[in-house]
Amino acid sequence: MAVATNVSAPHTVFVYDTLMDDQVVQALLKHVPPSSSAVLNHYHRYSIKGRVYPAILPVETKKVTGKVLFGITNVELDVLDAFEDIEYERRVVEVSLLDKTEKLLVNAYVWSDKNDPNLYSEWDFESLKFSLGTTSSNNCLLFTSDQISLNERTISRSRSSVTR
Repeated sequence: MAVATNVSAPHTVFVYDTLMDDQVVQALLKHVPPSSSAVLNHYHRYSIKGRVYPAILPVETKKVTGKVLFGITNVELDVLDAFEDIEYERRVVEVSLLDKTEKLLVNAYVWSDKNDPNLYSEWDFESLKFSLGTTSSNNCLLFTSDQISLNERTISRSRSSVTR
């Protein structure tokens, strides 16, 4: 994984996928950091064949909505790096905050294979939330194959479909 040049904490991270769900962030980081809605211009969020999470890649005429997580520590950034795995590169990108006119340089996880034949159409976060039933307070995204394993700080996300 390529690492962004900003190495000092606290970090800011733009999330656009399963990490927009506070329950997933809570499971990974043991708290939900402050956040703000944001837009990443000139990128597209693709669905990935056989997977429940998306990929983003630069596309001049597109934009990706998501949110920025603030105050991420070095240890928490390591956790997010492990969760995103080797198929993503952490890059510094510019986002626009929706609640302000402010633009920020933040870290984002960008798909490393721009020619991946498994990328298609637009990925939809609301459909994922509905299909996994994240509205239930007792359900923290029950992954069977995209699994978050936090025992002894091991984090993995294997590559196939999800069931409830």
